[in-house]
Order: sequence, then C-alpha cells, then structure tokens
Amino acid sequence: MNKSDKAVGYFNGGYNCAQSVVAALCEELGMTLEEGLKVSEGFGGGMGRMRSVCGAVTGMFMLAGLKYSKAVAGDMDTRKIIYQKVQDMSREFEQEMGTIICAELLEGVMPENKDATPTPRTNEFYKKRPCTEIVRVATEIAEKHLLKGE
Repeated sequence: MNKSDKAVGYFNGGYNCAQSVVAALCEELGMTLEEGLKVSEGFGGGMGRMRSVCGAVTGMFMLAGLKYSKAVAGDMDTRKIIYQKVQDMSREFEQEMGTIICAELLEGVMPENKDATPTPRTNEFYKKRPCTEIVRVATEIAEKHLLKGE
C-alpha cells in the first residue's frame, strides 16, 4: 500500500486530516504512530475546527520538522531548511488544490461553523467533503519532498 492510500485509509477510518497525513509518514521520520496521532489531533478541521490552514497541510509542516529539525535553539540553518520545505510544499499544494485554507477548500460544500464539536463521520460526511482527495494530495507532496528528497 502506498503512503497516500495509507493516509486515506486513516482518514476513512475516523482520524482527522492532519492525523492521517502525519500517520502515513511519521514512523519513517522517527516518531511512533501513537505519538504522531496524538501530536497532530488538534490540527484537524483547519486547526481545531477553526477552518484556518488545512489540517492536511499542517500535517505536512509537522513532518518537515520531524525530518529536518535538530531541536537546537537558535539553529537558523536548520530552521531555514524547514521553512523552505514548508514554503515549497505549501506552494505545491496551493497549485494543485487552489488554496491552503480549510474554509476555502470546503467553500460551497460545508457551511462555516467554528463550533468545536467534530462532525460525525457518516457516509454523507465522506460524500460531501473533498477531504479524502486533500489528504491524498498532501501526503503525496510530503512523501515527495521528505522521503524522496525533492
């Protein structure tokens, strides 16, 4: 199973968009699956369901930190590498999907609702939302940039 199929499987299994992208790649980048699922949970729904930056996109950003960070305060060289990867992946995602903003990705599909209550996962949920494709695209971009070395 490829990484994007794995991420879609996590999403269809009930994990949010950020968790799904992180879960598909985190073990190869040095984080356990459980840690990846925990640390990324708050980023779903455009960061805590606020419809800000898409959770799948923030998942890519977290993975860039896993790949490149040395966790050293003031390490500007490493930070520059990570920031460049974040910008490159963000640009590529935006070219493919039109925006990195959750509310814009869901415009016309889901009414704006910043209530913290997650939407139940039903067949209707999966039919309405473009999130499965969003998770797939974000995972493909992250894999290309972080595992295949582009």
